[in-house]
Amino acid sequence: MRDPKWMGVAPSNIQWSEDSRNIYFNWNPANEETDPLYQITIQNRTPQKAAETVRRNNDRGVLTYSRDRSKVLFERNGDLVLKNTISGTENVLTNTVERESNPIFNKDESRVIFQRGDNLYAVSINGSSLSQLSNFIRSKPRATPALSKQDDWLKKDQLSEFEIIKKKETEKKNAEIKTKEDAPKRPKEFYLDEKSSLNSLRISPDEKYIAFRVAKSPEGNRNIIVPNYITTSGYTEDINGRTKVGNALSSFESYIYDIQRDTIFPISIKQIPGIKDLPDYVKDYPEQLADRTKKNEDRKVSIVGPFWNSDGSQAVVTVLSLDNKDRWIMKLDPASGSLSLLDRQRDEAWIGGPGINSFNGGNLGWIDNNTFYFQSEATGYSHLYSINVLNGVKKQVTSGKYEIQTLRLSNDKKSFYFTANMEHPGITHYYRIPVTGGEPFKLTSMKGGNEVIISPDEKWLAIRYSYANKPWELYLQENRPNAKAEQITNSISDEFKSYPWRDPEMVSFKNRFGSDVYARIYKPEKPDPSKPAVLFVHGAGYLQNVHYWWSQYFREYMFNNLLADKGYTVIDIDYTGSSGYGRDHRTGIYRHMGGKDLSDHVDGVKLLTEKYGINPSNVGLYGGSYGGFITLMGLFTEPDVFKSGAALRSVTDWAHYNHGYTSNILNEPANDAKSYKKSSPIYFADGLKGNLLMAHGMVDVNVNFQDIVRLSQRLIELKKDNWELAVYPVEDHAFTEPSSWADEYKRILKLFENTLKTP
Repeated sequence: MRDPKWMGVAPSNIQWSEDSRNIYFNWNPANEETDPLYQITIQNRTPQKAAETVRRNNDRGVLTYSRDRSKVLFERNGDLVLKNTISGTENVLTNTVERESNPIFNKDESRVIFQRGDNLYAVSINGSSLSQLSNFIRSKPRATPALSKQDDWLKKDQLSEFEIIKKKETEKKNAEIKTKEDAPKRPKEFYLDEKSSLNSLRISPDEKYIAFRVAKSPEGNRNIIVPNYITTSGYTEDINGRTKVGNALSSFESYIYDIQRDTIFPISIKQIPGIKDLPDYVKDYPEQLADRTKKNEDRKVSIVGPFWNSDGSQAVVTVLSLDNKDRWIMKLDPASGSLSLLDRQRDEAWIGGPGINSFNGGNLGWIDNNTFYFQSEATGYSHLYSINVLNGVKKQVTSGKYEIQTLRLSNDKKSFYFTANMEHPGITHYYRIPVTGGEPFKLTSMKGGNEVIISPDEKWLAIRYSYANKPWELYLQENRPNAKAEQITNSISDEFKSYPWRDPEMVSFKNRFGSDVYARIYKPEKPDPSKPAVLFVHGAGYLQNVHYWWSQYFREYMFNNLLADKGYTVIDIDYTGSSGYGRDHRTGIYRHMGGKDLSDHVDGVKLLTEKYGINPSNVGLYGGSYGGFITLMGLFTEPDVFKSGAALRSVTDWAHYNHGYTSNILNEPANDAKSYKKSSPIYFADGLKGNLLMAHGMVDVNVNFQDIVRLSQRLIELKKDNWELAVYPVEDHAFTEPSSWADEYKRILKLFENTLKTP
């Protein structure tokens, strides 16, 4: 539980130089206060600390290459830089106080288009000319107040009585007309009100259209407040936090600015098939069903894009319903703002999976000017598809019981590079496949986790690799099958190496519903006579922890080793709801958290009893966040299975968690109260029989301290006395202080030692 530097600091933030000759990464072999920047070259592969000028120059945004890859654009310190990848020379295109961002080349690569504030601008690649392409304005100018009836009569009377006033008024109007005629043409104004924000500005490569989205903040929401007691001032200070699930959402509307016609119009959602479809769960609420059917309203959506092809002749958008039941991929006619369907993915649970549902649209783009690619869970696993936008012919490029986790189109647009767990759910490799499909070529060979960053020229692979009991290291490999990967870093400390860390046994079992569930088991060399067992429950829900690479739960991994040394059999399970196993496993907790995810752990106890000989009377479990939630549900609803549990930073009532996560799984409390009632531990607290330890940070802005306070009051009212609460005044959701970590896990160990080692 000490500062993790004692183990050795793994390399991170790996990036290539634009000429593919250097690799830069943060590393800390000397245990400095922060992780310095290191570098290697293809010729000299011994890591060297990078010079300060190199570090500053590498502090930059996303790289955008020209078509021949001889030039690259990026943002550095809020200014735009154009770099020649052959000579290495840089041309600073902007040098301003305001931030310039999101630079792209225009169609003929003579200009760079970028965003400054709320508007798009274009600058020539030599920086000699600058033009403004849009005119979004934060506040509308105040209109001249209308004259009262009396003042209007007086004005007209003055004009009719005095020639000098008539003359001056005419001269004024003529001057205004002349000024307007002589003024250079400017983009059409679009006014934003105080509650609106502008995002997703995208210009077509031919510079004919600008698409943009306006988000309007809702009214009437209340934010949670987190009191902070340990402060410099000595006073309790409030931390302003999030809203709760079910609060009003922002609304979105997308527009097209036709530059040539100087007109702005909305993208129409009327043509979206199924825009009025209701989710199936409303059938459980007849009054709600009747009311929503009668209203027959369009569902609220958010449009991402458009994604233009290289010459601007075709545009595609993704449309996400805000209830997250649908994702449409649609062709956009920018001249009219109309949409036509290319692909619809409907999920009565929620749209998700790797490469699919994200703020930027997911993994998608153009193979050529007529062929668009994207990922979909249509088959139950996230796979790669392409579609001809002219004739609508769709092709599945990859298939099988595995997930495409990362995706990259090759420079020549003839192949895809992707990461997938094809061989085993807990092993990731890097592959190449032709854009037309076929058999993928496996490029990596080391069993475990392979995180690959391919060089810009696609000749080399920088690989961050780890195994179950070996933390991450950097490797370098040629980009070809069967090439040998060369280890670059050696980060692990001698102290870490001095202990024989277990390689957990990887197993799978059938749960009570006939589905495969994967788990890792830490077996004791000398089981305690009481044959106790402990289940570790990973957090987040949608996360994978049963795998052959180094766990992000490294403290828990080490604690599980300690428990095994003390005679416990330990298992951690990728329960229903975990990532890495496809759509059905992901959505199996829909409308009932604490259902299949919990029963998988009960079935895991059955496995340990039948195959590993543990005593089913001496079983405990522990976990944080979602793991804490499962721990509570286990002790409250399966008290005959779980004798003791440590619930850390736990969700106790899902109606008090955030909207984005919770509404996907349980819908909204006011619309689907049944789901919340059967999924929240606070409603089952009366079932507590075993021994419960709860631990929570008091400045937790994710799962608020209020959650555990409310449950504590419920346990008091129920007159339960076999529980305790440990509070950590300076800790947020993720603990940072080693003293807090150590205190928490000493308490967990004490709980298990005192309650599970009985005959």
